[in-house]
Amino acid sequence: MLTDIQIRNFAIVESLSIDLTKGMIVLTGETGAGKSIVLDALSLALGGRADSGFIRHGAERAEIAATFQVAGHADISAWLKHNELDAEGECIIRRTLSADGRSKGYINGFPVPIQSLREIGDLLVDIHGQHAHQSLLKKDMQRQVLDDFAGHTELLNEVQSHYLQWRKLKKQHAELERNQEEREARIDLLTYQTKELTELNLGEDEILTIEAEHSKLAHANQIRESIEKILFTLEENEEVSAARLVNHSLHELEKLKQYDDQLESTAGLLNEVNIQLAETVNELNHYLSNLNVDPQHLEYLDERLGILHDLSRKHHVDTIELPKLLIQLSSELESLRSVQDDSDNLDKKIAAVETAYFDLANKLSASRKKFAKTLEKRVSENMQQLGMKNGQFNVDFQSQEDMTQYGLERIEFLVQINPGQPFKPMNKVASGGELSRISLALQVIIANKGRIPTLIFDEVDVGIGGGIAEIVGRKLKTLSADRQVICVTHQPQVAALADYHLHVSKTSTKDSTDTQVVVLSQEQRYNEIARMLGGLKITKQTLSHAKEMIEQAQVSFVE
Repeated sequence: MLTDIQIRNFAIVESLSIDLTKGMIVLTGETGAGKSIVLDALSLALGGRADSGFIRHGAERAEIAATFQVAGHADISAWLKHNELDAEGECIIRRTLSADGRSKGYINGFPVPIQSLREIGDLLVDIHGQHAHQSLLKKDMQRQVLDDFAGHTELLNEVQSHYLQWRKLKKQHAELERNQEEREARIDLLTYQTKELTELNLGEDEILTIEAEHSKLAHANQIRESIEKILFTLEENEEVSAARLVNHSLHELEKLKQYDDQLESTAGLLNEVNIQLAETVNELNHYLSNLNVDPQHLEYLDERLGILHDLSRKHHVDTIELPKLLIQLSSELESLRSVQDDSDNLDKKIAAVETAYFDLANKLSASRKKFAKTLEKRVSENMQQLGMKNGQFNVDFQSQEDMTQYGLERIEFLVQINPGQPFKPMNKVASGGELSRISLALQVIIANKGRIPTLIFDEVDVGIGGGIAEIVGRKLKTLSADRQVICVTHQPQVAALADYHLHVSKTSTKDSTDTQVVVLSQEQRYNEIARMLGGLKITKQTLSHAKEMIEQAQVSFVE
């Protein structure tokens, strides 16, 4: 609820601080005293249109600050937390307006866009009357009022959940379709590439084996010639072969070791050389005997290596990486093909979610129409009690083809003030007073389910009097049982029911005019109600009548 408002240099207000409380609060005063200025200032603080003309003459800047206690209001607390503006159950809104037309907004000390003031303002205060901030004129709020009245929170949440799920799936499906052509081209390419690599049927380490075998066969003649030269050097040269030289040296050592035992080990070493040399010659001869070149096999190896090198160049990898590349391409191909399966599954999921959505939305529509009849009857009755003798209220349903998170229809409140006239949208009602009383009728009916903690009614009693004015006052009193109600009124029947009475007055000097607001004591209330009853001259009779009205309101209140 609104706990205080501070106004500086706004219109004819120089400096004003008003403390407020819960329950029903009334503002009264002479015509022109500035009662509506307070509401205009609050509207500006809550994001209303700024105009440098609002600034008090001679001042450079106007400033309005409003403090709200928001503990227990989950939607307000959630908005503040979401925007990182929460401050332990309190919301302080401040708006400044400079003479150069610049305007700034603050929430809990943090600078914010003016749009943020409007958003939080829609959650904090609802002003009914001939001013801005009338949320009940908005179709979204009208739909919300009907759903609140019908208790549709759980059902509406289900509809919204299915809609959001459907929209998410549709977005995924659209993304798949956008990339379909590119994906299909990639699948074709990968199919060809994996087939090409698969048909090579490369075995484990086959590439290294092929390369080694090809190198051997391609250089077979060079290998043969070199080995034959080595064999000639080692053994076949009758004059200076290595074998002859070693054998001769070994024979000489055998003769010499009889003269010196130390040559025994040396002779042993040379004998091992002789043995190793013989084994080497045997292995080389064996290698030569098996060194056969098959031209057809060499041609096969040439062709296979050519294919491998072509593929390695095509894919920009080494030949040894080709088996790994096949695994990578096959994995990508499988993934892309699974995307197509996902698309098919998405179609099924979308169809299932759509079916569930329409089942719930149709259930919501049927319930809305059922409760709309009850709401129409009760609001019509309240309108007639509030001075619109032939007033009728109607809830209009307009079907829409597109799915929305709020169901399958647009909802608009229509009213008929006089018989024979067509039903019109609430914002087309000519009289501001009538519009305020219609809003009051709605608020009273949905009082226990209303979301907004502070309701302001600006002269909802215009054009009425007597018993109707008392009915208006009693409905406002009923409404204030669980929410703060602030009412600007000219009717003593309404003012007498107040829990908190503020008097607005204007003082003028030769050079300036200023507005003041004071809280009236009980005695001062008697005089103010008497003034409202009897005009400038207060008689004992009007004063007695005023006391009776106030005391009667305090003693007993029955809706």
